[in-house]
Amino acid sequence: MLTGYISTIMKSYALSVILAAIVASSTSDVAAFSPTSINSRLSSTQLYDKKKIFIDGEAGTTGLQVRDRLAERDDLEIISIADELRKDVNERKRLINEADCVILCLPDEASKEAASMVENDNTVVIDASTAFRIDDEWTYGFPELSNSQKDAVKSSKRISNPGCYPTGFIALVKPLVDAGIIPEDAPLTVNAVSGYSGGGNALIAIYESDNDHEPWGAYGYSMNHKHLPEMAKYTGLKYQPIFQPAVATFAQGMVVSVPLHYSLLKEGATGKDVHDVLSKHYDGSTFVSIQPLGESGAKDAGLLERGAFLRPDTLANTNNLELFVFDNDDEGRMVLCARLDNLGKGASGAAVQNLNLSLGLDEAEGL
Repeated sequence: MLTGYISTIMKSYALSVILAAIVASSTSDVAAFSPTSINSRLSSTQLYDKKKIFIDGEAGTTGLQVRDRLAERDDLEIISIADELRKDVNERKRLINEADCVILCLPDEASKEAASMVENDNTVVIDASTAFRIDDEWTYGFPELSNSQKDAVKSSKRISNPGCYPTGFIALVKPLVDAGIIPEDAPLTVNAVSGYSGGGNALIAIYESDNDHEPWGAYGYSMNHKHLPEMAKYTGLKYQPIFQPAVATFAQGMVVSVPLHYSLLKEGATGKDVHDVLSKHYDGSTFVSIQPLGESGAKDAGLLERGAFLRPDTLANTNNLELFVFDNDDEGRMVLCARLDNLGKGASGAAVQNLNLSLGLDEAEGL
């Protein structure tokens, strides 16, 4: 009996010696198995469920761009419809209601139909068409519009993605109307040029074919462009502007220009006043930046090609938006310019930014 007792003690002692040796010889190995270190090695996708994203219309220009921007992310799962089921209403409806967020990249009427398929209170819908842009029941997806707009996007289940041209125009004009520098009844004009990708797959096919086509083409001569109501509503202008858009032989990018006579502005306002208002409004913005004042400021910063030309394609494949104030106080004239990617901040980039905000993710994730 005593022999058995001693044997037990010896075995326990041997075991304790072995354990002590393991700890002493490889503290780092033991630490590697601590709960903290195990959690740190797990990606967010292992600790949390991925958010499911359905892009309805992913074969179009904007849809493809959205998919490309999301494809490499490990916090999201893209769910896609089979090619042969794209026109199957029941399958689309199933995927729409399965998703945490649906991005509609469809023509207006198709977007309205798709939005009506949502049968739950959880799915966020982001619409890239013009169908809901002036609908008060939908949140306008330009988070930089005002101090409260980003929070509105974060809490919304229905978000209308801004148009590309309106993004530039509204970004320039809205803060100046709010500050009283541009009167609400000012009769404004806006001139803009975009890459041909803004016309979708049909225009892309024309410009990228061997067939003869115009090197540059202005349009919108009906004076009733679909972007006009959006431009007036979100700037606070009483009158819709005269809008002259154009496309040219480059794929992506755009410059939106708003010429102003000082006689239209608050008395005594200068180029610096305009620049200061824009700078204050977008201070701290992730994606919107105000460039140095005037032509000389832009030249000194190397922002004008060969010291003269404002290239429209500089921001291609980004979600950035650059604002310029080209002023001449002596002559009483200025031109405000916005430069952006028509497929970036003007479409798919903005959609991803709104997706991030609405799902409680980092605003700049994937951008």
